[in-house]
Amino acid sequence: MKTVERAARAALALLFSLHFCAGVGAEQKQPPPQPRTSQQQTASPLVYKPPLRGAPGGRVGGGMRGTQGRDIFVLSVLTPDHAGRTTKEQPSLFWFISGATTLSVELTIVDPNSVEPVLQTRLAAPIERGVHRIRLADHGVHLSRGIVYQWSVTVVPDAARRSHDILSSGMIERIDADETLTRNLSAATKEDIAGIYAQAGIWYDALEAVSDLIDAHVDEAAQRSNRAELLMQADLREVAQ
Repeated sequence: MKTVERAARAALALLFSLHFCAGVGAEQKQPPPQPRTSQQQTASPLVYKPPLRGAPGGRVGGGMRGTQGRDIFVLSVLTPDHAGRTTKEQPSLFWFISGATTLSVELTIVDPNSVEPVLQTRLAAPIERGVHRIRLADHGVHLSRGIVYQWSVTVVPDAARRSHDILSSGMIERIDADETLTRNLSAATKEDIAGIYAQAGIWYDALEAVSDLIDAHVDEAAQRSNRAELLMQADLREVAQ
């Protein structure tokens, strides 16, 4: 009888030991990994899908230019080779110069239905190398829907000989955001906005959204890579490098 009792006690002790060890093992398991914050996540590449029937017009200039040996640079407005779109009344425009210059630089926006330019302004010198932004809100300019505007950046080596101007120009058209775009944007994080605009063929808003992230230092290296990829899709290889 005592033998049976001892065996039962041993069995109970063994079961208790196994249960205790299992509990300790469970406590020592690593917690599941926490999802990364939006700033930790790798930014998704931007894919620009041009509108099927874009308005006529495209990019002019943007090649390597020189000014009698003084300044040699690439000057280019950052637009696709067709009339890029925006949904904003006062979007930002972007342009690039590959070298610093102290020469006069002008920005002009033209409405084909108007005699006078919508905007003609001189940019403060000196101009540094890199991508530059023009906020239309800073100049009180409002774009109307359905008009294809031409805008240009001009370097003026000699104000008395304007035939020597170095110019790059592109086109912009304001459209209404459709239902799908509006719905997608309403549910988007700020990191998703550029990609949504690019997929919808809204060039200027996509470029502005990714540039806003760069300016705000949000995952800056990845966003710079995204902007470079977007520019490559518009055949702006000199700028993207």
